[in-house]
Amino acid sequence: MRILVPLDGSEYSKKVVTFLASRSTLIGAEPELHLLNVQPALPSQAAAQLGRAVTRRIYESEAETVLAPARRALARAGIHVETHADSGHPVVRIVQIADDLKADLIVIGAHGYSEFRGLLFGSVTHGVLARSKRPVLVLRGARAPRGDALKVGIAADGSKFGLAAVKFALRHRDLFGADGRMTLVHVVPDFVMPVMADLGGMAVPTFTEQEVKVLQDRDFEKSVGPARRLFEKAKASVDEVRLSGMPGEQIAAFAKKNLDVLLVGSHGYGGFKTAVLGSVATRIAARCDTPLLIVRA
Repeated sequence: MRILVPLDGSEYSKKVVTFLASRSTLIGAEPELHLLNVQPALPSQAAAQLGRAVTRRIYESEAETVLAPARRALARAGIHVETHADSGHPVVRIVQIADDLKADLIVIGAHGYSEFRGLLFGSVTHGVLARSKRPVLVLRGARAPRGDALKVGIAADGSKFGLAAVKFALRHRDLFGADGRMTLVHVVPDFVMPVMADLGGMAVPTFTEQEVKVLQDRDFEKSVGPARRLFEKAKASVDEVRLSGMPGEQIAAFAKKNLDVLLVGSHGYGGFKTAVLGSVATRIAARCDTPLLIVRA
């Protein structure tokens, strides 16, 4: 597995290093780990006066203050890494280097809402999610999961985006530990329709309890069945959880109490639109600090 890890020396990026150092199954599989620090570009006039060689040494020296501690911590865990010192706009360079490396995963630390109104993860993380089509694991909040065996939830909705998340989880099981436990999570509609008069004065009937159960069973099977069959084909075990209500809110609440990592398939949008993850994933991200792995189809 080829992983790109952008680091900026913050507490959030240190949590990423701690998380990766705890992945003993992944380490045994000898991942290819790339640490990246992007320095702000010097003003063009100053860079011209210093010259290309001196400018490059400045970037490398500043980057080394961030990369060296991470490299030592991962070496103690038995992980060999390659380091990259770069300069420019962090979002642009992270996305470009991830593409150049053909990274299987970008792992990035993030806080909650940034100073930019509507951005869930901070401007750099949000920008990477908006511009990159590669899977991104966002470690945020007060904790990053430690220990090898993780409790992993996959939001299953029957779409190609949800199935892309399932395929990623099955292809990269080493990331979640030899004894990691996976759960397909789906939220069925509650079909609660109060009796009310329509514009013509006719009453709108509600569903009976049995009718609701039939509808929910059909919805669950339509959404979870394709994902289940992928696990069966891979001869991998998986649990299933059925919730009801509003998908974003219910999945977030379940993840917060029961999971170490949540996988969500997302179409995303370009630029810096608020709904960069899609509406359900955005609501999930806004409501819990559970590490979120976003996979694009």
